[in-house]
Amino acid sequence: MKKIILILLTLVTMSLIYKETKLEAIIIPSSAIRLRVIPNSNSSFDQKMKNKVKKYLEENTYQLLQDVTDIELARELIKNNIPTLKENINNIFDNNNYDVPYQIDYGYNYFPDKEYRDVKYEEGYYESIVISIGKAEGDNWWCVLFPNLCLVDLKEKNDIEYKSWVSEIINKIF
Repeated sequence: MKKIILILLTLVTMSLIYKETKLEAIIIPSSAIRLRVIPNSNSSFDQKMKNKVKKYLEENTYQLLQDVTDIELARELIKNNIPTLKENINNIFDNNNYDVPYQIDYGYNYFPDKEYRDVKYEEGYYESIVISIGKAEGDNWWCVLFPNLCLVDLKEKNDIEYKSWVSEIINKIF
């Protein structure tokens, strides 16, 4: 009996490690469109404003692109919604008495090396929207806009089903 319990605990542990590894190893496809917000500085107010823009982008770009599977359609939707994006950023800044200029660049923009969840993303020029606020010298936030690799977390977690070979083995045994 002790041997069976030990085997089960080992299998469950391996299943959790396997699931954790699979979730962290997200590779950005070469045909992706990135999104980046660079705040004026690292002051608490500048970072707060970056986070307000980030929150707006998470809530609205996910809805805009959630069912899009074609990159050309994604590009068209992004380009068509830049005026709305500007209007909403203006509203965010106005509502917070934040009088700092910003720029939105859609095209091929530079991204430095980044390590996220044990995955290294190489520096280079990537198709993206970059929102540079003021001097753009603060710690930035970035995400993959298309396909929605990091915005997908906004979807309800109940819709995601995880499977692993260890859980399949457990189900076969019992």
